[in-house]
Amino acid sequence: MSGQWGEGPARGDDAPGALTAEGGDGGVPQPRAGGRAQARRAAQGKGGRAAGAAGAGGAAAGGGRAAARNSRKPKKNVKKIVAWSAAGVLVLMAGAGGAIYLKLNANIKTFDADAIAGDRPPEAQPDADGNKPVNVLLIGSDSRGKNNADLGGGEDGGARSDTTILLHVYADHKHAVGISIPRNAMVAIPSCKLPDGKWTKAATSDLFNAAFSKGESDDGNPACTQNTVEKLTGIRVDHTIVVDFQGFSAMTKAVNGVDVCLPKPIYENDINPKLPKKGAVVLPQGKQKVEGQQALNFVRLRYGIGDGSDIGRMKRQQAFLGSLASSIKSQGLNPTTLLPLADAATKSMTVDPGLGSADKLLSFGLSLKNIDMHELKFVTLPWRYRTQDKNIDIIQPDANKLWDALKADRTIDGQNATGQQTDAPAAPTDAGSPSAPAAPTTPPAAASDPGNAAVKVSVYNGTTTTGLDGKASEALKAAKFTATKAGPAASTKYATTMIEYGSGQKANAEKVAELFPGATVEAAKSAGITVIVGKDFAAANGGGAAAPGTAAAPGAAAAPSVPAPLPTSVTNDARSADEDICADVSYG
Repeated sequence: MSGQWGEGPARGDDAPGALTAEGGDGGVPQPRAGGRAQARRAAQGKGGRAAGAAGAGGAAAGGGRAAARNSRKPKKNVKKIVAWSAAGVLVLMAGAGGAIYLKLNANIKTFDADAIAGDRPPEAQPDADGNKPVNVLLIGSDSRGKNNADLGGGEDGGARSDTTILLHVYADHKHAVGISIPRNAMVAIPSCKLPDGKWTKAATSDLFNAAFSKGESDDGNPACTQNTVEKLTGIRVDHTIVVDFQGFSAMTKAVNGVDVCLPKPIYENDINPKLPKKGAVVLPQGKQKVEGQQALNFVRLRYGIGDGSDIGRMKRQQAFLGSLASSIKSQGLNPTTLLPLADAATKSMTVDPGLGSADKLLSFGLSLKNIDMHELKFVTLPWRYRTQDKNIDIIQPDANKLWDALKADRTIDGQNATGQQTDAPAAPTDAGSPSAPAAPTTPPAAASDPGNAAVKVSVYNGTTTTGLDGKASEALKAAKFTATKAGPAASTKYATTMIEYGSGQKANAEKVAELFPGATVEAAKSAGITVIVGKDFAAANGGGAAAPGTAAAPGAAAAPSVPAPLPTSVTNDARSADEDICADVSYG
């Protein structure tokens, strides 16, 4: 077999592992191991120490069978449904004396939080109904560490990420889209932390998959890839999940195989072109179910089908992931399905610190149970071959239009998937009245302090009105602050301007706030100070419409209600998870 996912092997971009068994909110208490009798009492609702340890809190202890029946009644609050479902899973785990829970927790490996860039796009803000999108970076690693070489072949050390998908779960949690990023696309790679603690120099142009290889570790460098994707997209990555050959193989076995389809037989030298002869048939023609090594052969396949390109292989991977997601959902997101899948995935999984426990992984997986398989789409980032080499350039402005659509929570076909049909109302203001927020003509006294030059501020545009980040940066510079970055925010639905500050920066943030009357000032986990301008700033500066319930400033232009339409290079390329697995089987 060829030794690389990028060369014959297409990484087991085990995205779908993330689709079904990843962590998110983690609002479920962790169970403690108790005796078997205590575990039985907890599962039966009879209380005792194990009931509290089961992750369902007092609910499991006090309700018994009646409570269990009531808990099955439909609830309007999706978060409560997810919490109860996750609690049920954890009760089952506690029934085995906590062994399953402890096993899953022991499987999970996290990467260093200190390696994540400090200068990041802002988090998406929930709307009035509490709906919030989630962005998950899914990486298939070709690491040869452990027993992966037996599955992937090859002699190269280190790890590469020849399969990377940014999965955007829309705020309504009924739609999702996975964007494949070509491994050999030329991108800017920011400074990244190495295993020895040192930081690399930023690169203005390098192969995308070089980010994961920084440090030449068998574990790869997922934080560097995450930092690179955030720089490329301007979108905050909420979670990152890496799965290697072993994890991918085990997951396909845990779901009893995945349906695929091929237009012609695949032979041994299609998998490994270095072989002198055609060899035996590895995968037959037509529809079939694959698992383990056969599944790896399918997603790694580059030759003998289509045009032999990496792009064609990515499209096959997208079809595979859609089929895997459909298979998992058809079996039901329940303990019987989730526990074996979680056990298989976590054995070879590396995640960000926010997903570092079994309850977080399971509760997040359960939170995705309402995604419609027809509304789970896969697309490839707009690309073209370079004339000077065999690598790929990202097509602009097509790619930025795709990122803008995600930030606005617009689907590939233009649907509003924010979870509500209208923007959240702003605080009542009248942009035409003397009390309305206005662009400061003279910086307030505190904001013109000579010491402001030492205060660094990142600026983001949280509206659909273009140019506001630039205007806000100019206002900051006029007050002698140092505006370090400007760009689009992760969401375009900010009604009022938000100022976030890190540890020790409250006083400076309040000085910055004097430039943005009516802004909300809040503490944040990220370092430094961030300004996210909202519709109030747009209205006050004649750059767009005010939020609902407010009057626009005289002469203000109306802000566009939706992002620019996506180009056909994106829309025509989209594939739904429920699409016929035998349709378009050449994939390039």
